[in-house]
Amino acid sequence: MEVTRAGGAIGIPGLYVTGDPGGVDANAKIGNLGIRIGLGWAKSHAFTTGQCPVLRYNRQLMQAILHDKVQIAKAVNATLIPLDESPAGYKDFDKGAAKKFVIDPHGVAKKFAA
Repeated sequence: MEVTRAGGAIGIPGLYVTGDPGGVDANAKIGNLGIRIGLGWAKSHAFTTGQCPVLRYNRQLMQAILHDKVQIAKAVNATLIPLDESPAGYKDFDKGAAKKFVIDPHGVAKKFAA
């Protein structure tokens, strides 16, 4: 809200916050998302939420992936890990690591991750 101009709009597409008993703080444990609504009110911001329209882009994205125009694993920062490294992967993810971990227990996906 600090970087949005007065009268501007803020959208949070696809954010889904649920309660997590192991959350990092009291708000995370009950699924609350803290925002400075007063600042948004003072600057007359429009605030919207909602699901991303994934089907709108599905065909284009699939074609780009199939024709090697997009390397999806690289684009979403995916990291292949073996099953025995999954506890560490979950710990990193819970700490907020900017990675997506793909567990490959049999080493099958390794040949596709070029």
